[in-house]
Amino acid sequence: MPAASRALPLRLLDALLYSSVWLATAAAAQTAATLRLWPASSQGVAGLHTVVLVFAATLLTYNLDAALPFKHSQPPGTSGRKAWQQRHRPAMLGLAGTAALTGAYLLLTDGWVHFLPILLPLAALAIGYSWPVLPWRGRWRAIREVPLLKVFLIAGVWAAVTVGLPALALHRPLASALGLLGQRFCLVVALAIVFDIRDYSRDGAVALRTFPVLLGINGAKLVSLSFLAAAMALGLGREASPLAVVLPTALCAAVIIAAQERRGDYFFALVTDGLLLVQAAAYFIF
Repeated sequence: MPAASRALPLRLLDALLYSSVWLATAAAAQTAATLRLWPASSQGVAGLHTVVLVFAATLLTYNLDAALPFKHSQPPGTSGRKAWQQRHRPAMLGLAGTAALTGAYLLLTDGWVHFLPILLPLAALAIGYSWPVLPWRGRWRAIREVPLLKVFLIAGVWAAVTVGLPALALHRPLASALGLLGQRFCLVVALAIVFDIRDYSRDGAVALRTFPVLLGINGAKLVSLSFLAAAMALGLGREASPLAVVLPTALCAAVIIAAQERRGDYFFALVTDGLLLVQAAAYFIF
C-alpha cells in the first residue's frame, strides 16, 4: 500500500516502530525495572538520567545500524520496515544525531567519563555489530557474521546496558543484580532467535549461520524456548513476583511458537519487541 494512502494512525505507528523509538522505550522501561532493585536510591536524578541515557543510546545504535549505506542499496522487497527506513533515512540520521548529543551531555555532566573503560567496549560491540571490523577469511566482516554469535552479542550488550549501567550509576555492586542480569540475557537471546527466523531465507542465501539456518525453524524454536525457560527459572529464583515472571513468559512462548518467516513487520517490530516492554511493565504492576 503506498505511503500516501495509509491512514494517519498507521503512518504514526510505522514511524514509532521503524525509527526504533518503540525499541528504545522498551530498553528504557527495562532499565527503570532494574532500578527497582534499589528503590531507596533510584528515585533521584541519577536514576532518571540513566533511563534517558539508555533510551538515547538505544535510539542512536539502532538508527545508525538501519541507516547504513549498504542497507539502502538493497531492494526492500515486501518489507514495509525496510521501505520505510529507506524513505526516511535523513530523519533517522537526525534522530541518531539528537540521541548522540543527548547521550554525550549526560555522559559529561553525570560523571560517566570515569566509566569509559567499561563503556567503550560496549560501544565498540554495538558499532561492530553491522560494520566490517573483523578480518576473517580474506575479507573484513561484521561481528554479526560470526556463526551463532549474533543473538548472544545482542543479548550481552542489552543486559549490560539495562542492568549494568543502572548499577554503575547508583554505585551498586553488580553482584547484587546477577540474577536479573542472567534473566535479561536469556530473555533477549530467546527473542533475538525469533528475528533470525524472520531472516531465515536471507541469512541462508548469504551463508550466515544462525540457529534457524543450522537447525531449521523448529529446531531454532526449541533453542529459543529453552532460553526462555532459563529466563523464567532465574526470575523465579531471585524471588521476583511469580505473576511478573510467568505471565510475560507465557506471552513470549506464544510468540516464539507462532513465529514464521512469512509473518508481517508488525508481528516482529510491534509484538516481539513489545514483549520487552511487557516484561518490564509487569514488575511495576505485580
